[in-house]
Amino acid sequence: MRLITLTPAALCTVFLTAPSTAAPIGDFDWPLQPRPAVVRPFDNPEHDWLPGHRGVDLAGSDGQSVLSAGDGIVVFAGTVADKPVISIDHPGGLRTTYEPVSAAVPVGRRVTRGAPIGILRPGHPPCSPCLHWGVRREREYLDPLGLIRHAPVRLKPLIIEPQHA
Repeated sequence: MRLITLTPAALCTVFLTAPSTAAPIGDFDWPLQPRPAVVRPFDNPEHDWLPGHRGVDLAGSDGQSVLSAGDGIVVFAGTVADKPVISIDHPGGLRTTYEPVSAAVPVGRRVTRGAPIGILRPGHPPCSPCLHWGVRREREYLDPLGLIRHAPVRLKPLIIEPQHA
């Protein structure tokens, strides 16, 4: 067996692609700590009028601190359909939403990634208490898990066996 060292120019380019509904990876992190379990994944319907799940549900506990997933400005902190909701605008035209969350920050407040923005409350069936976390760009809903930077891709040495004629 021989170990062959390849120069960067000799390596193939690896493309990692995400579904078109995925948000771009950036300077974002989980809105709950420690890293929560995903109780219900993103399920974007084919058409806007069809039912779906336009966000993810993250396991949490009543009274748990909810954190801003990224740097931005609080643009809404109030009640929608009897649930407390917070919305934050981020650079690049993204808006994240968090519910049911009692706001600890006023509208207009600039927040940074990881800053506490409110307290998780019960009231999001069927997994209460859990955080419904959503993201959209303009009117297009995206998978918020696409915001999270996963472990980096690492290439391992390539071992090539000599070919025998």
